[in-house]
Amino acid sequence: MEAKASARYVRVAPNKMRRSVDLIRGRHVDDARRILRFSPLGPNPMLLKVLDSAVANAEQREAIPENLVVSRAWVDEGPTLRRFRPRAYGRATRIRKRTCHVTVEVTSLGVGA
Repeated sequence: MEAKASARYVRVAPNKMRRSVDLIRGRHVDDARRILRFSPLGPNPMLLKVLDSAVANAEQREAIPENLVVSRAWVDEGPTLRRFRPRAYGRATRIRKRTCHVTVEVTSLGVGA
């Protein structure tokens, strides 16, 4: 039994979100929630919402939440918002505001898998 959830156009740089995703990949859902709740990384609250959504999707398909494991999780790069900041001597530099797409997939283990 598999279920997945994704969040698109998240206003976090992909490399920062990948640090959080690497913490939970392959772990039990309860452990992943605990790690995301107590780790100080910035993208964790958004990733926790995606994980909770994947678990809710699995529950809709009659999966038992205690048997779920984060089987796959990945981050893709989204579009970059380009802004400009004024600099000295009338110049301007580009500010890149990056976005990402996060996908979390959970799989049921144990009896009834």
